[in-house]
Amino acid sequence: MLIEKFSFLDALYMTVITITTIGYMEVRPLSHDGRIFNIIFIITSFTSYTYALASLTKYVVSGELQIYFKNRKLMQELHKMRNHIIVCGFGRNGQQAGNTLNAHKVPFVAIDFREHNIDDYLQHNPDLVYIKGDATQDELLVKAGIDRARGLICALPTDADNVFIVLSARSLNASIQIVSRASQASSVMKLKKAGADKVIMPDKIGGTHMATLVTKPDVIEFIDFLSGEQGESINIESVGYEKLPPEIRDKSLKTVMEWKKTGVNCIGIKDAEGRFIINPPVESIIKKGMKVIVLGNKQQIHELKHNVGEE
Repeated sequence: MLIEKFSFLDALYMTVITITTIGYMEVRPLSHDGRIFNIIFIITSFTSYTYALASLTKYVVSGELQIYFKNRKLMQELHKMRNHIIVCGFGRNGQQAGNTLNAHKVPFVAIDFREHNIDDYLQHNPDLVYIKGDATQDELLVKAGIDRARGLICALPTDADNVFIVLSARSLNASIQIVSRASQASSVMKLKKAGADKVIMPDKIGGTHMATLVTKPDVIEFIDFLSGEQGESINIESVGYEKLPPEIRDKSLKTVMEWKKTGVNCIGIKDAEGRFIINPPVESIIKKGMKVIVLGNKQQIHELKHNVGEE
């Protein structure tokens, strides 16, 4: 436009056919200065085009484009998740927790800075929603949707890290249910003071489990069937007083169980003080703070949850 006094449209037209190397006829013959400008313009545009093409090819071949779309998909999945579980530490204990959550169709997010733990699990569970990073960082817990999560499992091998995560999680979501692993008995009270609802010592439970398997094998195998991966079709659920419809609150257990029958069986009651009553009498009154523990197959539990508005 400056050298040849072309109009904007003519200059744009010449630019496009030059960059694309189409080579249509010029709008009008170029002057000596115009040809020099065009030579420089062609070399510059061709160099830029070649560099851009090489960069894009490298980006695709190296897998960075695939990683970008994969990370974008993970972020979309994270934003959609509600009432999920966050598993911090995805080693042997964390992966076992993940297997059980998968078996019971409970959505969860795994966080671990040890990439091999995530990668190993992905080989058999490609739909895993995960974040690679240090779970002790508050921003990762926020990224995992802790404000929308219903539970958090701390399964890191170091008790100090678990205490740190529990403190952070409790401050970010005061109502979240927190279960933490502990390696040392001295860490149990520290974790509870930090805000953990339950503290599990895997070694202690493992030893107790093995001893009980020797003395009461059938009972333990049945319990394992109910709570493990094989028990997908059978579920034990608790229904709190606040979830019951107003018309059956403060009524007898018989009234509660006969309301919109789904076929589930009551196997226990947890009273307001946290004590369990096994096989409670049907005359028991379900009062505020109490929970009814029921056993049923997958369909029965689904119908029960639907009736009380949980699904």
